[in-house]
Amino acid sequence: MQGLLILDKPEGRTSFDMVHFLRKLTDVRKIGHTGTLDPLATGVMVMLIGQEYTRRAPDFAADTKEYEATFELGLDTDTYDITGNVVQRSSHVPTPAEITSVLLHFQGILQQVPPMYSAKKIGGKRLYDLARKNVTVARNPVPVEVTTKLIRYHYPRLELALHVSKGTYIRSIAHDMGALLGCFATLSSLRRTRSGRFTLKESIPLDRLTASNIEAYLCTQ
Repeated sequence: MQGLLILDKPEGRTSFDMVHFLRKLTDVRKIGHTGTLDPLATGVMVMLIGQEYTRRAPDFAADTKEYEATFELGLDTDTYDITGNVVQRSSHVPTPAEITSVLLHFQGILQQVPPMYSAKKIGGKRLYDLARKNVTVARNPVPVEVTTKLIRYHYPRLELALHVSKGTYIRSIAHDMGALLGCFATLSSLRRTRSGRFTLKESIPLDRLTASNIEAYLCTQ
């Protein structure tokens, strides 16, 4: 069994959960994907099924992605998302004009510092492993490209549509935007609506997949 499988990942499941689920369903060991989603996030995951397609992972390395995100203003967490521990709060309520002004800073090429709670490796160690031991290390900023559009703002919820380059952390955008607004912010929901050329329209919910029908959903392009 070989091909691409476009999943709609449910909330509360890790990206490795998706790999493990498909290994059990297909009895194929060589399974990968083209971009991790945190347990909080839902939406498009392009799964690579079989050795031929896992070898092609570099072909998808430059794929851009699109998201719909909700930021919770007024609080800062250690993970930069709502699953983390609250470390700071603010009573400042940004005006719509302040929101519009700050969004101008999140357009084009940005220098983004990876969050400590991330799978990025420094010195051979995953950052989240260090963070869980209360160890913070210096991280070099990484250039990413971002287009950010306002969907809706009703304090404390700020809803945005984002088009981003590979390796962009939406959690870090929430954190950095909250700092500029002077009120803190954390990511409270995230849905990936597109990965490369694949959208939610092509995505299959996990509960629709069975051992007998999965091949019908494989894309072999």
